Amino acid sequence: QVHLVESGGGSVQAGGSLRLSCVASAYIDINYYMGWFRQAPGKEREGVAVIYIGTGSTYYADSVKGRFTISLGNAKKTTYLQMNSLKSEDTAMYYCAAGRAVPRDWILESRSYNFWGQGTQVTISS
Repeated sequence: QVHLVESGGGSVQAGGSLRLSCVASAYIDINYYMGWFRQAPGKEREGVAVIYIGTGSTYYADSVKGRFTISLGNAKKTTYLQMNSLKSEDTAMYYCAAGRAVPRDWILESRSYNFWGQGTQVTISS
């Protein structure tokens, strides 16, 4: 069982930056994908950014490419999401997730992940 704890959410103005962190309670082996998903009120949960522990390969939703960066901590139990040039449409609850053997076509699909954090709120004011 992997427990994930997010931190770093908050409220900023449009154009600002935030950095989210996610710490895993257990060892995350190289076969894991760790990622960030978000869910706005009345909308489905969507994949934002994912990183594959084994190679460090990263995957991003089109809506955040060039603005968000996902990375791993040295111990590979922590993942970060650096969010720059934030927009009002980035407002959502952000969740950290982890999963193994994720199909390539489903990397940004929430159904591929079986471990989830409780979420951290990000609010962007215009």
